Amino acid sequence: MSTAILTGQPVPGSSLESDLRSLGFDVRIAADTAEAETLLAEVSAGRRVAVVDARFVGHEHALRLGLTDPRFPLAAIPGAVTAQPAGRQALTRAMARESSATGESPAGGTTLTGSLADRVVAALEADCADSADGIDVYRPDLGSLVATVPDDPQARNEARQAVAAVDDEAVRLKSAVKARDGFFTTYCVSPYSRYLARWCARRGLTPNQVTTASLLTALIAAGCAATGTRGGFVAAGVLLLASFVLDCTDGQLARYSLQYSTLGAWLDATFDRAKEYAYYAGLALGASAASGSGGGDDVWGLALGAMVLQTCRHVVDFSFNEANTGDPANTSPTAALSNRLDSVGWTVWVRRMIVLPIGERWAMLAVLTALTTPRITFYALLIGCAFAATYTTAGRVLRSRNRRAMGVPPGVQPWGSAERATRALADLADTGPLAERLAAVLRNTARSLPGFTAPAVALLGGAAVVTTAALTGFGGPWTVLAALLYVPASALAVARPLGGALDWLVPPFFRAAEYGTVLALAANADVNGALPAAYGLVAAVAYHHYDTVYRIRGNAGAPPPWLVRAIGGHEGRTLAVAVLAALLTASQFTVALTVLAVAVALLVLVESIRFWVAAHRGGAPAVHDEGEPA
Repeated sequence: MSTAILTGQPVPGSSLESDLRSLGFDVRIAADTAEAETLLAEVSAGRRVAVVDARFVGHEHALRLGLTDPRFPLAAIPGAVTAQPAGRQALTRAMARESSATGESPAGGTTLTGSLADRVVAALEADCADSADGIDVYRPDLGSLVATVPDDPQARNEARQAVAAVDDEAVRLKSAVKARDGFFTTYCVSPYSRYLARWCARRGLTPNQVTTASLLTALIAAGCAATGTRGGFVAAGVLLLASFVLDCTDGQLARYSLQYSTLGAWLDATFDRAKEYAYYAGLALGASAASGSGGGDDVWGLALGAMVLQTCRHVVDFSFNEANTGDPANTSPTAALSNRLDSVGWTVWVRRMIVLPIGERWAMLAVLTALTTPRITFYALLIGCAFAATYTTAGRVLRSRNRRAMGVPPGVQPWGSAERATRALADLADTGPLAERLAAVLRNTARSLPGFTAPAVALLGGAAVVTTAALTGFGGPWTVLAALLYVPASALAVARPLGGALDWLVPPFFRAAEYGTVLALAANADVNGALPAAYGLVAAVAYHHYDTVYRIRGNAGAPPPWLVRAIGGHEGRTLAVAVLAALLTASQFTVALTVLAVAVALLVLVESIRFWVAAHRGGAPAVHDEGEPA
């Protein structure tokens, strides 16, 4: 149990002690600074501790926001400060400094004047400013909530009136909804899903349980779609919408009850992708089942194309955002136009809708599944995602052209956070042992080349291998030759740090090259099972790439080098698939793809699950990534 130390004499009629106990704190009372310091030392170092002024007046939710958020080692609101184990040492030092500053004698302390909690916060912030390894004190945005330490009875009465004037629960419900979301989610789901989140909180359900329920609902939806019947398609559409409601609810529950965790953030992000791609597979199976009775056709190629396009869209988002970590305000003409458009209310929603975020995308999938055929559904999905990808990528390229590259002369501060950005882009590139060794040889050569070399080489090399695989037919040597040339091309692209203004395009170009090659070869094999096997392989590899992103977002590093080498890197897998297509018959190639998919899936899943469970059990800092409404 967490501990709250009330400093000063309790105020008659105050609900502070009961509020703190309802938030899970064991309340102890200290009459002076010396006693507060003693009580702080008695609390176990592995427990959260808070120091709260006994005169505090405010909403219970203000205390919840300031004292129970698991994401921050140190946090404070007026009249209260808290520390988790990671910030405990800093709090102890600040308390000791404040104790010394008050001039108290060892024999006893003087009655506290002013707010000890606020003085401790000032000491913590001074420590942070003076030390490179200091810990920032998080201050939540309380909005209309009240949190104050009144100095006299009149101020106390005014504060209590201010508390009574604001509905604490209404504010809590409103804050449970994501600040920025898509049109469909904002107006068609969140108005009622927030109440579902409160219902879950009052019954002790956790966000992870709701996330799991959302996954199971989506898998049942995929199973209904796989039946190939009109009733199955209608049920699939309804269940997919229900899954999305639960998907919104888990995040709202986390915000409502402040139940953030590293494991929860990973489950939420991973299950979103698993649900959508499982649904694609269910539609493809449903079309095949209908085809068997003369009512449908084979759309596995469309399903795989949709997964490839959607995954590449996400990699563009992740790469661009990582390349711009810590970047100052963009003053380019493109950004200026974007800001002007945002000032016109309706354009904000139009621009959010045309990028086809997850709410709009799943709503479209649900409606088209229920009313049309899988083929029409995939056509609409591919057209919508292609337009959205073109719109967002073009805008980001235009913005990037006006920016100075990160690879600037020594001593000059580059745009963005150079070290984090280049490291993240290198991890997202997923370079295997073949390109890694060649990159070391080409490093000196790469330094003398123009800044646009990395994305240009990645684009040309990837386009060459995909085009060759698509146009030369199955089983020929030309795709192997193109894949062999793709290895040095990808090595040259990463031979120097990815610090150019457009180098964030390198990872998505690599993803498109690998996934596109697998899709083209499987389509040209023209045998039953080849495209489903390719779907499984791309899904396994895509999971590895998504997992890399989520580790970077959670400041957990990247998958270990041994795993990247074991599964070959993007260039190694591309070459391996090309060689298998050249050496094997179409039927044998299908079996080989299946075996490769299973092997990659087992390796990445086992390592990933072990990593995230260990991070959760090891007390990794809690994460709640609002991210993009992808």
